[in-house]
Amino acid sequence: MATLADIAKRAGVSVATASRVINNRGYLSAQTKAKVLAAMKELNYQPNNLARSLHGKQTHLVGVIVPTIANPFFAELVSKIERALFAIGDKMILCNANYNLEKERNYLRMLIANQVDGIISGGHNLGIEEYQQSGLPIVTFDRHLADNVPIVSCNNYQGMQLATRRLIADGCTAIHFLGNQHQKGNPTDQRLSAYQDTVRQAGMESRVHSVAFSDSASLKKAMIEDILKSERADGFVCTDDLTAILLLNEAHTLGIRVPEDLKVVGFDGTELVRTYHPELTTVVQPIDDIAQLLVHLLQQRVQDPNCQFSKLYYQLPVSLVRRQTA
Repeated sequence: MATLADIAKRAGVSVATASRVINNRGYLSAQTKAKVLAAMKELNYQPNNLARSLHGKQTHLVGVIVPTIANPFFAELVSKIERALFAIGDKMILCNANYNLEKERNYLRMLIANQVDGIISGGHNLGIEEYQQSGLPIVTFDRHLADNVPIVSCNNYQGMQLATRRLIADGCTAIHFLGNQHQKGNPTDQRLSAYQDTVRQAGMESRVHSVAFSDSASLKKAMIEDILKSERADGFVCTDDLTAILLLNEAHTLGIRVPEDLKVVGFDGTELVRTYHPELTTVVQPIDDIAQLLVHLLQQRVQDPNCQFSKLYYQLPVSLVRRQTA
């Protein structure tokens, strides 16, 4: 591998000058910069990010931890985070924790060991002490990791309230909730709270069916089939679009007409779902705005580790896109 000395020799400059070009420090002529950059290209030189971090310089690497990239919401969010990071000259290290606590902990330790500039986390596992002990700038989406870690989320309460009110306005009298009912103190818990408050205000009984993000599609399918066969419902609000799509498929298999016999509203509104399932009425999260704000907050912490934000919880508004299912 080429060294800094090799670059300097090829460019005909001192090692100090080559280092200044690579680290963009001080005034240098355009001709000098061009010679050093040409030598780097010829010798396929890549700066050692770990060595730079040991000298107190930024590595321009950011770790992003998600529970699974198989879910369209996380896949789209990761894509938009990467785009926002690349626009400011940073690169992303993607860690797919797959809902596994030990896997997430190992990824976190790896990011710390590699001296990334900061971490954006949406991991679904709680109780990982390394988040509070890492000493790195951290921001999170949809999850409460520590008291001093900024959270970016959509307005989950508003979203589920819009979904439930839509079904009430459509004449539904037995609206059920399909999603995770385990409350862990995260922003997404507000979806269940909004549903329960809204049906109570309408004088209806709440019926909650627990289906978690981490459940396999086949398990969800079997659970949804049992629910549709055993419960009297004319409306469902779902905590994510994939669950809503499974519900629609099972309803079709059982001969239940949508929206005549059953109305369904999803949650997330990713580009993929809106493209391939344009029939689904859903709550649309502002995924691009979430990604931009996550990167912006992280950069503030990277530039000034002691910066104090005016608040630590950011909620972005959602919208309801009405289609054929409600």
